[in-house]
Amino acid sequence: MASSATTPNSLSFFSSSLFLSSSHKIPKTYISVAKPISGRVSKPLSVASQLATLPILSFEGDKIGETYLDLKTAPEDTARAVVHRAIVNDLQNKRRGTASTLTRGEVRGGGIKPYSQKKTGNARRGSQRTPLRPGGGVVFGPKPRDWSIKINRKEKRLAISTAISSAAAAEGGAIVVEEFGDKFQKPKTKDFLAAMERWGLDPKEKAMFLMMDVEENVAKSGRNIGTLRMLTPRTLNLFDILNSDKLVLTPAAVEFLNARYGVDSEIDEEDEDDTEGAEEAA
Repeated sequence: MASSATTPNSLSFFSSSLFLSSSHKIPKTYISVAKPISGRVSKPLSVASQLATLPILSFEGDKIGETYLDLKTAPEDTARAVVHRAIVNDLQNKRRGTASTLTRGEVRGGGIKPYSQKKTGNARRGSQRTPLRPGGGVVFGPKPRDWSIKINRKEKRLAISTAISSAAAAEGGAIVVEEFGDKFQKPKTKDFLAAMERWGLDPKEKAMFLMMDVEENVAKSGRNIGTLRMLTPRTLNLFDILNSDKLVLTPAAVEFLNARYGVDSEIDEEDEDDTEGAEEAA
């Protein structure tokens, strides 16, 4: 886990033990998954099972139990590459690619020859819209383009589960808080900050809350906290996971993660559709 001294744009969990150290103390079980695609045998996908125990805190901050996250993770020698590929895919697909400039053939005007070809003492010039003059065209300027790249859905899912496992395995990297949606009778940022202090969260550090549903009063109470991100399974993304210093989950969110990204989770058949496209983008 990254400390509060990291730069604002740093991706916190890239510095975790999962990416930098091979002597991780969490027991792992390696398995291989291989499915035939169109009559040919695909390369086995090596994944690891990583079990992490998380404390469950009450709304008052008292420990009332424990739960676990048993998610698929990439092996230590490939974890960094898998997560990096997925985050590059996310950031690059966000680019609109609408930047555009005009060449000398597209700039308005410049149809008449500025002066005679000879006997002026100046260099030959056929148009006022040459790139050498102000108001002229742009040489090798940007044009609209599609920046998007493809990635296998299984690889994307593995990157998300690897990042979450990295946070959960780190000491103090993740906690579970009981459902608190009905605890806020009205929106009040001060009450939310007090609750974060009881849970051991520093408002100056980046925190990501993952809940199955964000109540209106909870969302309004935390929206003025700049370091806070509240996500649901529908909005869960790799960048916010990596860019946070601490993960806060609810028991329902833990069940969702174990069902969606756990070792026993089933992979949709649609995931196989992008395998060929992912190989081309690699």
